[in-house]
Amino acid sequence: MSGVREVTVIPLGTHPRDVSLEELRSGIEQILPVRITIRPRPVDIDSALDASRKQYHSTSVLALLLQQAEPHTERLLGITPYDLFVPVLTFVFGQAQLNNLAAVFSTFRLHNEFYGIPRSGEQLAARCLKEALHELGHTFGLRHCIDHPCVMNSSTYVEDIDLKPADFCLPCREHLEIVL
Repeated sequence: MSGVREVTVIPLGTHPRDVSLEELRSGIEQILPVRITIRPRPVDIDSALDASRKQYHSTSVLALLLQQAEPHTERLLGITPYDLFVPVLTFVFGQAQLNNLAAVFSTFRLHNEFYGIPRSGEQLAARCLKEALHELGHTFGLRHCIDHPCVMNSSTYVEDIDLKPADFCLPCREHLEIVL
């Protein structure tokens, strides 16, 4: 891979306290040739709340995230504990701008407790890493991959996230080598 890209991780809304942003940083940097900066102060996303759904519109969240871009920003990755949606779906784990600047993902449905099973910090961390890599992959031009052993494989259910690795398949990795 040709260079090191800068990614700024920004907590959105209430800081997801049960997710280690330092651990997430380390995991991303082990897989992608990026340097992660963590913005310490959370960004208010209340204007993206759809009160009738009790969820946050992820496209609006991306717009709020983009307002945080500074000159020469390469990539922004927002992380929120709030449930995200797009109007045509019940929920989304995350959303990204294809071949562009911003991505966001939610920890809301990544917790075991959401599904009525015992808490697992290790499983939550693994899911967060996979979602971060997946959404960042979109910003680097990757679309959903049909290979099941690829982090870019689409996830409709949390079990889909659990089944895929925290890494890219060979064709996706080759694409990243060209663009990074």
